[in-house]
Amino acid sequence: MSRRPEDDGCCCDVDVLVVGAGISGLSAAWHLQNRLPGKRFVVLEREASYGGTWLTHKFPGIGSDSDLYTFGFRFKPWVGPPIATAAEIQAYLGEMIEENGLDRHIRYNHSIETAAWDSGSARWTLTARLPDGSRAMFRAKFLWMAQGYYRHHQGHWPDWPGMADFKGPILHTEEWDEATDYAGKRVVLIGSGATAATVVPAMAQTAAHITMIQRSPTWFMPGRNENELAELLRPIGVDEATIHDIVRKKIIHDQDQIVRQCRAAPDAVAAELLAGVQALLPDGYDMRHFTPSYRPWRQRLAFVPDGDLFAGIRAGKADVVTGTIARFTLDGVEMADGSHVPADMIVLATGFNLCVFGDIGFSIDSRPLDLAETVTWRGMMFTGVPNLVWVFGYFRASWTLRSDLIAEFTCRLLAHMDAKGADRVEVALPPDLAGSPDGLQLGPWADPDDFNPNYLTRDQHLLPRTAPGDEWRQTQDYWTEKDVIPQVDLDGPAFHYSRATVPLPA
Repeated sequence: MSRRPEDDGCCCDVDVLVVGAGISGLSAAWHLQNRLPGKRFVVLEREASYGGTWLTHKFPGIGSDSDLYTFGFRFKPWVGPPIATAAEIQAYLGEMIEENGLDRHIRYNHSIETAAWDSGSARWTLTARLPDGSRAMFRAKFLWMAQGYYRHHQGHWPDWPGMADFKGPILHTEEWDEATDYAGKRVVLIGSGATAATVVPAMAQTAAHITMIQRSPTWFMPGRNENELAELLRPIGVDEATIHDIVRKKIIHDQDQIVRQCRAAPDAVAAELLAGVQALLPDGYDMRHFTPSYRPWRQRLAFVPDGDLFAGIRAGKADVVTGTIARFTLDGVEMADGSHVPADMIVLATGFNLCVFGDIGFSIDSRPLDLAETVTWRGMMFTGVPNLVWVFGYFRASWTLRSDLIAEFTCRLLAHMDAKGADRVEVALPPDLAGSPDGLQLGPWADPDDFNPNYLTRDQHLLPRTAPGDEWRQTQDYWTEKDVIPQVDLDGPAFHYSRATVPLPA
């Protein structure tokens, strides 16, 4: 294999540098290759392979919580069940890389440590650490942050009294060891939501018993793990590309309707969701364990394929305890009401830690960058941060939908810069906002009244701020953005273009 300049520590110059080879990074690579074939680009990935979440997550039952017709790529048909395992998703991504020859652009085992912008040359310089401890340098005209939003391999560990006293193992789903043996053991899983709904039925198959302890319930949506429309179209000979397109559009339409109903008639939606869960539980089961205190979609709905979570409860292999944990004991968990849940093993499904910009040390003209001091433009660009886009997906729709929207927008922006002869683009607040006599009223990245999962609530202070108007926030509304973003005026007042004052060789 021929050596690359960065293998020897030399600086590799590219037009675009993509950070991350997960769903978003691979989408970026595909769009760059197909829309801007003349651009030199490289994808840097800290892990040893592609896939992001689907590579690093190893806990029992790991699979998607979004349907693969929308979580998959628009340009590559999905032919399996809507809810897929991590292995199925990895295989799909591997096929996409091979079919498009993207592997030649990806550099694995590159952990980026610093990213420095220089205004004179209008270039980013990045330093990456390699497994042997050496460093490689890359210089790029444009930086595409597609590294995700949480720390892989590190879960959020709450600190409960008595944790050191428990005689069995305490494990976290984010740090799962696949060699863990839980067969025949009494397991307590602490947490709720999509991860818990995945782990509980998977572990219930071989554990003696598993109890899910939750502080508060999550909204669950049970359903069959198949798409009826796709299954109707396949037998009559419709090709998979057409099926994928039709089913994708139908799901997107239906999701829009659900979100609208949750806002317009939350009580009716709640009653329907609860009825769907109750129908799959044993007669007389206490529904307070499945009745959240917040309206549907204020946190993410957890889909339960084929009702597998509730099948474990019906079979007596799983149950749910709702309440506050008082302490860990030698052989289990003591609740605040005095009850005791026995355990041989405790599993934490207590979420993750937000990772803003990949924990990379960013600087702008030698000044450290604090993203919390910036204001976002549509959740993808930031005031005072030139030549950079960030992919942050949707809470209420598949992550890939926004990855693809941002990819299409960024390719259009890069082509527009070339047409203008510009080396630099930056967003800036218009004078009527920045110069408001009452002072600029900045808000949080996400409105807590609209969406408030714990990981976001804990670390929202690290994220960029928002300003009045949809342009200066991430709206979380794919059904509007799919029409608005492709029509954004790239010469509008938010965009400022300029030339480098110290040009580098092409």
